[in-house]
Amino acid sequence: MPLSEHEQRLLDQIERALYQDDPKFASTVRSTDLRTHMKRRLIRAAVVLVIGFALLFAGLVMKNTAVGIAGFAVMVGALLLALSSWKRLGSSTPTLRAVNPDGQPGTERRAGRPSKPKQTRSTSSGSVFSRLEERWNKRWDERGREQ
Repeated sequence: MPLSEHEQRLLDQIERALYQDDPKFASTVRSTDLRTHMKRRLIRAAVVLVIGFALLFAGLVMKNTAVGIAGFAVMVGALLLALSSWKRLGSSTPTLRAVNPDGQPGTERRAGRPSKPKQTRSTSSGSVFSRLEERWNKRWDERGREQ
């Protein structure tokens, strides 16, 4: 959902104030990309997965089920962290930042292809809920025309 013009102006004003107040922090934040952050999370998840595997193996060697179960739980947690990071890494699109001639940050837009408009399905195909939603929307459209 794009920002309104007023919200975009406020965001630009906040950015300019950040660049003026703390340029070192602003440059650090500007240089950090979401993809870099998600790659770090994937590496951390891999390390935690190895630690969980070691705990599981230690539980088997020591014949201690509590340690083995804890190791398995750590492995599952690491896999969930890795999957969420992987999903975000794949779905994130880099942003292109325009810089004004005076060096101030400008507007931001998403890279890649423009999104296609959603196509509506006919009432004969789709699930029950989609057909109900289509009927509901049609009724609201008809009410709007009557008034």
